[in-house]
Amino acid sequence: MSDAPALPSLQDIASCVAGYDPNALSVEHAQQFIERFVPRVGAVEQLALRAALGRVLARDLVSHIDVPANDNSAMDGYALRSTDLKSGAPTVLRVAGTGLAGQQYEGKVAAGECVRIMTGAVMPGDLDTVVPQEFVVLMPAAQDDSRPPPRSTGEGHITVPAGIVRPGDNRRLAGEDLARGETALAAGRVLRPADIGLAASLGRAELPVHRRLRVAFFSTGDELRSIGEPLDAGCVYDSNRYTIHAMLTRLGVELLDLGVVRDDPGALEAAFRSACENADAVITSGGVSVGEADHTKQVMARLGEVAFWRIAMRPGRPMAFGRIASNGHTAVLFGLPGNPVAVMVTFYAFVRGALLAMAGAAPIALPLLRARAALAIRKKPGRTEYQRGIVTRAADGDWDVALTGAQGSGILRSMSVANGLVVLHHEQASVAAGEHVDVLPFDGLL
Repeated sequence: MSDAPALPSLQDIASCVAGYDPNALSVEHAQQFIERFVPRVGAVEQLALRAALGRVLARDLVSHIDVPANDNSAMDGYALRSTDLKSGAPTVLRVAGTGLAGQQYEGKVAAGECVRIMTGAVMPGDLDTVVPQEFVVLMPAAQDDSRPPPRSTGEGHITVPAGIVRPGDNRRLAGEDLARGETALAAGRVLRPADIGLAASLGRAELPVHRRLRVAFFSTGDELRSIGEPLDAGCVYDSNRYTIHAMLTRLGVELLDLGVVRDDPGALEAAFRSACENADAVITSGGVSVGEADHTKQVMARLGEVAFWRIAMRPGRPMAFGRIASNGHTAVLFGLPGNPVAVMVTFYAFVRGALLAMAGAAPIALPLLRARAALAIRKKPGRTEYQRGIVTRAADGDWDVALTGAQGSGILRSMSVANGLVVLHHEQASVAAGEHVDVLPFDGLL
């Protein structure tokens, strides 16, 4: 389905990845492999600004104006020349007039004068400093010294206490947010609320974005039942499709749910062909583990170029990746394990980044938090482990993380209870209690 140019073969990519071993591939090498292999969506569409949230910007957004367009006041107060300020003594200035936001003050401002000014109003003439209104007072009249002088009403004269402002204070410079010709947003950015506002500040009603990536997915297995079907002996409800649907929804892709496909060569081939002809990427769960029925693997191999990996990780060791073709269409294939936790872990480790890259997004690294292990964690070097954890703020302000309990790859509840994954890296050994580890927080994760 992809509209990208021709791609290198799996063998070409493998030759460029240091330490490539299809029987014991590290997480890092698998990520490098996938990053080099996946195509990028080329099609671009113009989208109304309010509809562009979460989409991938296709071209740099360059500012055609200065933002702000003029020097302006950052405060309600009085605009003055810093050269009029006395050193070490109060300064008395005459109020020449008032400058309002959205209007240009046209009057003349002589030496020793100031202008009452509102937040956002253009700085008059050569005035370069704003003193906030709460810091100035009227010239004290004859009165009891025990009474504080009244604050200025914006007329007459004001007194500016010594040292209350420095030259240039409380003045926004023209173009200090964005200068004319400056790149406001770079191509490949996944647009966030602040980006929409920034584009609006430049007067842009539309933005060029990559078309949405199309992703088809289905589960394989005769033991799986969809919600609403009777649960026969030895059968389980298919949770993986719902989990994958939710993770894909967060990425903002177009979804094609092909349901549960039974372990039958004809049914599997029909599903793969339909997925390939209608999507850029295909995600399956189940059917790639050692010892399982090999119909899925056979169909994958017949339709394309697919690598079956044993990745040095836990959970999620078995995985298939490659490209399949049908009737002139091609799609990238991700064959994920069948266990529910392994599906989520492999999605976040490999599929998420690949789909974002295919959608045209600039690399978005997964955010890692450093937290103290509440208890010792056993680990052998030579594989990456992802364990479910609960992160809390400790009394000393540091983060603590405790495991959720049993870490079996079929215990989906552990992912629901957890608020992050403890990432124990490839060469890392056992962790002592109190030692810091990396944690991938779930909150805010695309």
